[in-house]
Amino acid sequence: MTLSLTHVPGDRVTVAHGAAGTELFSYVYRPEADWEAPKPYLHPLRTLSGALVTDYRPNDHRWHKGLQLTASHLSGQNLWGGNTYVHGEGYLALPERVGSMAHVAFAETAAEADRAVIAEQLTWHPHGGEPWAEEERRIEVRDVDPDTGSWALTWTSAVTNRRAEPLRFGSPTTHGRPAAGYTGLFWRGPRAFRGGRVLTAEAEGDPMGSRSPWLAYVGEHDGRDGHATLVFEHAPSNDHSGEKGAHPAHWFVRTDPFAAVAPSWAFYEELVLPPGETLARTYRVVVADGAWDRARVAAHLEGLAW
Repeated sequence: MTLSLTHVPGDRVTVAHGAAGTELFSYVYRPEADWEAPKPYLHPLRTLSGALVTDYRPNDHRWHKGLQLTASHLSGQNLWGGNTYVHGEGYLALPERVGSMAHVAFAETAAEADRAVIAEQLTWHPHGGEPWAEEERRIEVRDVDPDTGSWALTWTSAVTNRRAEPLRFGSPTTHGRPAAGYTGLFWRGPRAFRGGRVLTAEAEGDPMGSRSPWLAYVGEHDGRDGHATLVFEHAPSNDHSGEKGAHPAHWFVRTDPFAAVAPSWAFYEELVLPPGETLARTYRVVVADGAWDRARVAAHLEGLAW
């Protein structure tokens, strides 16, 4: 189960597994095109057998890059990338609204036999402006299990508002477009995964806008035989229940015209972060070879510790 880590300063950190050095992912933090709202991302993301499970700069949305943390509507700014949704006018090219997330420093990059960690400090910026927020991010690889053909990644982000006024996290849906609540941790699957199966803890089928502790996406590969399953799970510490004043999280998911999943921070209503306060969220992503069913996903998650 040996994990290794390679850091190319100014560019990326790559985590690999086993004697063959199978690349599990690269964490890319070099700046890219301004109109794409530059930010760090994970791509390529792979299963233990080396099968690719992310897409990068697809021709329909060039700013979709593997697995990344986004903010599609943030107090009038777009840290998602590309055009900005304006109610009644559709998506408009508004470069003056496209912001960015900038790498500041790594607090830790390390790998042991069964665990790897990337801990990073970032700043969030409006277009051409001073930082609006500071983020402490921690990405860990754990639970590498060749017997089940799976491994797990946990992503923790703590975002602190450094403005003198609230930060308002929204989405196209909070601004008037139905079923477009994309914001937060966002995965773009390979083009081959279009039309995949979606499972939740409660059912199989389209869960758009619903709440569930986990969501699984099953896709079939091009270029090689077989399937892969990605499971996205909320940590128990996330206040996604909507109870006792907590801000609820709802699933954004598409199977057509492309594969995408996000546990949305702001599906039906904005999330408001007061000055000086911190928004903290932790997610687990299980990456598995094969087509898992609901029972197998549930049993596997029960065996994992946070």
